[in-house]
This record gives sequence, C-alpha cells and structure tokens, in this order.
Amino acid sequence: MDDNVMGTPIESAARPRLLDLTRESIRRLHYSHRTEETYLHWIKRFILFSGKRHPREMGAAEVTAFLTDLATTRHVASSTQNQALAALLFLYKEVLSAPLPWLDELVHAKPSNKTADGTYFRRGQ
Repeated sequence: MDDNVMGTPIESAARPRLLDLTRESIRRLHYSHRTEETYLHWIKRFILFSGKRHPREMGAAEVTAFLTDLATTRHVASSTQNQALAALLFLYKEVLSAPLPWLDELVHAKPSNKTADGTYFRRGQ
C-alpha cells in the first residue's frame, strides 16, 4: 500500500488550529477555566470583527481598531475593554510569539460611575 495515498493525514488537519494552540498555552500556564473561556471569546470576536482574517496577518492597528470600536460603538465598560485587551495581548505574546507594541492610539472606554456598594456618583464632586 502506498503511504502517500492512504493513511497519511492531510497537512492542514495535522496543523493545530489557533484556538487549540491558545487553549494549550492557557492550560500550560495554569490559568483558570473561566479565563480560558473569556480569552477565547474575545479572540473569536476580534477575528470576526476583522473579517475572519488570521491574527498573524494583523497587528497593533487592527487591535486598536477593535478595542476602539468596543469603546465608541459598543459602549462597553472600561473593565470589559481591558479584559479584551488582556486576551489579545496574551494571544500575540504567548500563542503567536509576536508581542504587540504599546497601543498609544487606543480610545479608552469611560470608567463606570458605580461605586463598590452599587450606588452612583458624579465625577468631579
């Protein structure tokens, strides 16, 4: 029997997928299961936002555009934006081994007006 015809895995099937590599990196570093779920969620949203382009083809400009969109269009809280940023920094540093430079042009989400006890306050008082 010719090994080139049968029994040989197709090259793309043998190559690990991005989200599988991300899971492996998260587990290797002993992050919590909830962190794994959250990071994968933000990475998927980033890929969909970018027209399903592979993150290896993108860089700081696309990450900035995504995070800015979260703040300006989606009106997410600053903690949510920070969570998305942490997921993408993890992706580029730990999974792709391509750390992003500091993101200077990032538009930050507005901090919440809610205090720890659940009441609201006005800024500047």
